[in-house]
Amino acid sequence: MITVELDNFSLKQICQSGQCFRMRETEENTYELIAGDQYLKLTQEGTIVTFHCSDVEFLCYWVPYFDIDADYAGYIEKINPRDHYLSAAAECGSGIRILRQDLWEMIITFLISQQNNISRIRGCIDRLCKRYGEQKYSEEGVEYWTFPTAEQLGTATEEELRALGMGYRAKYLVETTRSILSGEVSLEKLYRMCYYRRARQELMKLSGVGEKVADCICLFALHHMDAFPIDTHIRQVLDIHYKRGFPNRRYHGLRGIMQQYIFYYELTGAADIHRTK
Repeated sequence: MITVELDNFSLKQICQSGQCFRMRETEENTYELIAGDQYLKLTQEGTIVTFHCSDVEFLCYWVPYFDIDADYAGYIEKINPRDHYLSAAAECGSGIRILRQDLWEMIITFLISQQNNISRIRGCIDRLCKRYGEQKYSEEGVEYWTFPTAEQLGTATEEELRALGMGYRAKYLVETTRSILSGEVSLEKLYRMCYYRRARQELMKLSGVGEKVADCICLFALHHMDAFPIDTHIRQVLDIHYKRGFPNRRYHGLRGIMQQYIFYYELTGAADIHRTK
């Protein structure tokens, strides 16, 4: 068990930020997270966060996963003080971190996320893991299922996936899994791509992966911080607050975290409350 003090770190905000769908609040200030084949229990009181894991797991897996070594206060300081909307969004979501999640898991997750709400996405992923993943138990005896590997998911038919509630996305899952297993698109090469736009273009070779899904994968798996996923929420914000376009040059290398502040601000309804004042 590791207890650390962390600024600009909120389990609640991370859980609700729409980038991770296997993290849940189990009781007040207590969360569980399943990432790949890893299980983690976390608790937070103020800035004190407790990771219920070994020193080695914390340092080797969870520190990079939660981007703990990055200076998010420094990111916020770079916001133009005259941009009152973005300043308010960052203040609202100042505890968000951009997670370094597994690439394969994010490809499948964000294919499922298309035209879907968070509750349904969670349900689809849970059913997928229970059907094709591996049953495991944490050291505390908590039962969980790992995220299925490409090989495990490769056994699924489109009909089986539709029966799990995937709808039209079932075809994308089958075809994308086939592309990965055949080597048509290489996960290893994607990991090695230093340039965001090259990785984005490569991801869009996969069935069902358009610009928004590719950007989500680039941001939440490959940690390309210039990725800026645009969904309905973000499009409305751009139309209202950034009619000349988002100031990309100012936030070069930080666009992704700014997108998350905006997305969380809109998703939680805090922006609506701010607008009515």
